[in-house]
Amino acid sequence: MHKLVAIMAMMTIWLLCHIIQVDEEIAMKHLFQGKRAVNRAAHAAAQQLDKEALGEGVLRLDEREAAAAAMQYLQTNLLLDGGGSPLPGSWLREPVEVLVLDIINSEQQFPYVYVNEAYQYEVVLQKPGVVLITGIKHPQTYRGLDPIEWTIKGTAELVAS
Repeated sequence: MHKLVAIMAMMTIWLLCHIIQVDEEIAMKHLFQGKRAVNRAAHAAAQQLDKEALGEGVLRLDEREAAAAAMQYLQTNLLLDGGGSPLPGSWLREPVEVLVLDIINSEQQFPYVYVNEAYQYEVVLQKPGVVLITGIKHPQTYRGLDPIEWTIKGTAELVAS
């Protein structure tokens, strides 16, 4: 009888460990999805040229268009509504926060060292570009893990020759 109780206890422990591992794997998958979405949004924003400045031979980003493109790509890739809240079918359960959307334009001296002390982020830009930092909360599958919140950072430069 004691062996049966020991086997049941071990199976329970094994099952709990397996559930925690599955939850961690799902969290890593969601982190990678979030990182890809942020990178795509930053890249899309960094391609929004100011056509008037380009006519004068200056490579410059249109800040309004860049911000709109970044938000559109985040909404599309993470299935969010206009306010950043998840739509049905999204893996998210809480809104995505855009913590930083900095557009570094041709007014800066390049190479430009961007430093954000608040989020411990530093990057060197060779051309005008965009820095995007978002806050994403992982929806727990099981209650085996503490809540996970990520600060996902992405940077992209203007691609032009």
